[in-house]
Amino acid sequence: MSAVHDAVVLGLGVHGSAAVYELATRGLDVVGVERFAAGHARGSSHGATRMIRRAYPNPVWNPLVERAYAGWERWGAADGAPFLHPTGGLYGHRGDGTMQGGRSAEASAVEQASIAPSLRLPEGYGAVHDPDAGVLEASRALAFAQRAAARAGAELRFEETVLDWSVADGVVTLRTDRGEVRARRLVLAGGPWASRLLPGAEGFFEVWRILTFTAPAGQAIAQPDSLGCFSADLPEGLVFGLPEAAGSGAKIGIDAGPVWDPETPVAPPTAEEAEALAALLRRFVPGIDTAGGEAVACLYTMTPDKRFVVGALPGAPEVIAASACSGHGFKFGPAIGEAVADLVTGVERPDLAFLSPSRILERTA
Repeated sequence: MSAVHDAVVLGLGVHGSAAVYELATRGLDVVGVERFAAGHARGSSHGATRMIRRAYPNPVWNPLVERAYAGWERWGAADGAPFLHPTGGLYGHRGDGTMQGGRSAEASAVEQASIAPSLRLPEGYGAVHDPDAGVLEASRALAFAQRAAARAGAELRFEETVLDWSVADGVVTLRTDRGEVRARRLVLAGGPWASRLLPGAEGFFEVWRILTFTAPAGQAIAQPDSLGCFSADLPEGLVFGLPEAAGSGAKIGIDAGPVWDPETPVAPPTAEEAEALAALLRRFVPGIDTAGGEAVACLYTMTPDKRFVVGALPGAPEVIAASACSGHGFKFGPAIGEAVADLVTGVERPDLAFLSPSRILERTA
């Protein structure tokens, strides 16, 4: 009979890796299982940078946002250098603005021009200024979480495919193409595969192919003193952008794209798609040089309400869902890892009720 670990985490994107790291630092015996190689591009955690902000449409997010900021500070201290680079941000809106949280506040047109002189929001748009917004070093953070988890005693197993899982007598058995892993708790952090891993979730999660474009680095027009993070809701989707930070050029993307089967490697951007994004960046940041920039593709795992799914499964307390998705999950990496570690060790987290997996079943009740 194989050993029974404290926890096994399925999926080693940023949230699975954060969970393994946080569990291992608490002294738990934890195993992480990942289908692909380390640093792969089959999910949502690859790429150099991500945005973080305190401004959110609904105050229900505020406590988790605060935990995220504290978590990034904790991770930066552990690695010896910050992962978060403050840049400020302007979030455009038509009509009344809904962003709140932290020190965010509505900015007049004159204030917008002073805050981010390189940015041109669409005519007639207002904007909320979040002075605490910034850019995260994403790829470095993912590598840190995995490296630090292993150093703390976690076992990380890459290029191992999960076949199925089951629960019996309080023990979860994860069956893979290499054998079985048994544990008292199973954490499902499979990203785009969430609908296939969580019972009854088919149709709840939808996977999209999303594109981003990064301009060449070294441009004064894209530096944080001239450009911060930004977003604007256009007819074609929510446009989001980041200034240059940590050696990575300004980036732009749209939170919209075709539905995609994660079993199929995501198609790389075409030349036409890359130029469309480059043109969009030039529209928001007039004068920026996009020649030689790079477009990349990734997958977004979307829920109907754009909220995550985090918590123990109804009727199966041994199994914890960790799907921090819908295009705004990376920034919560340390907070989701902390939440999972709390749930695994029996710490009550009533603040996570709005992310409950019970929503999956309620939609068909």
